[in-house]
Amino acid sequence: MSEVYAARRERLRERCAASGSATALVSRPANVRYLAGAAPRGAVLLLGKGTDLMVCAGPLGAHPDDERPDEALRIQTLPGAADGRGDPAVAAADLAVADGAESLAVEEHHLTVARHRAIRSVTPRLRLTDLGGAVEQLRVIKDEEEISCLRIGAEIADQALSELLESILVGRTERHLALELERRLVDHGADGPAFATSVGTGPNSGRRGHRPTDRRVEEGDFLSVCLGATYRGYRCEIGRTFVIGTSPADWQIELYDLVFAAQRAGREALIPGAEYRDVDRAARQVLDSAGYGHGLSPLTGHGVGLEIDEDPQLAPAAMGKLDTCVPVTVEPGVHLPGRGGVRIDDTLVVRPEADGGPELLTITTKELLAL
Repeated sequence: MSEVYAARRERLRERCAASGSATALVSRPANVRYLAGAAPRGAVLLLGKGTDLMVCAGPLGAHPDDERPDEALRIQTLPGAADGRGDPAVAAADLAVADGAESLAVEEHHLTVARHRAIRSVTPRLRLTDLGGAVEQLRVIKDEEEISCLRIGAEIADQALSELLESILVGRTERHLALELERRLVDHGADGPAFATSVGTGPNSGRRGHRPTDRRVEEGDFLSVCLGATYRGYRCEIGRTFVIGTSPADWQIELYDLVFAAQRAGREALIPGAEYRDVDRAARQVLDSAGYGHGLSPLTGHGVGLEIDEDPQLAPAAMGKLDTCVPVTVEPGVHLPGRGGVRIDDTLVVRPEADGGPELLTITTKELLAL
């Protein structure tokens, strides 16, 4: 993988050079990991004119979950100091000056004001420019190794969910079910959950980002679940809604079928070259035309990868077009206050029609199951 990380850093170096800066400081952990293969706590990455350097706040392996970065990188560990040079970002800027840099592109959207000031105070003659979202833009299109990690994470999430559905659910709390799902993710090989698992029952079902409570599952409830697995740093997402009991009510069937139709429309719109907002519109108009336009989620889906919420954003005002090998979620939902609702959420990879169209990573059935 060393050549992969080197190629990523070279692409970023070319972008920096095109904007007039030969040196860049990457501090956002997900971006450091993308470019270096690992992001030890507090570490930053300095891209120099010809060599790249990772500056760490402490020795590698000091934390149990630390991973080894790309072996081709130079590593410098700081002993710590009272003058501010114990901060890896400040120390890296100082090293850039020592290497002859006149300007340094930094991730202003990640650096705190205090850290930015510290860099300026230590290197007053260094011109600081904004790297912006250059690394995030590189991360949008995934290579097949990254997609493989997402695929395995999706398999783990599918397995954890399917096992839960085989157990007795009535009488158990949302919180208990969420904790069990997260334990099962780890049991099946996940690094951990991709985000806080959401379990909603009855009137809580269908709410995006619902935090589990001590409400117990009852007969006749909708049960909505949203979970994800992290595998080798890559995060996927799946959401499903079920009915507790032998037969769903008519209103539950009607609402489920509507959300399923919206989700299918969104999935079918995932083609290379499609506008982000057109994918959102495809799903949203199904719900809007049925009278559920008010109170819908501000987006239909989003990118996934080293973070669970990445670019692109599939939203009404989003600008940009989908490309091949971009993994996204499609997750429309409707929540009726006091009654509950439905969310259906899949992770897919955009593929051209010649390759079979969008690749569905999360394969747990979307049939309305009565549990």
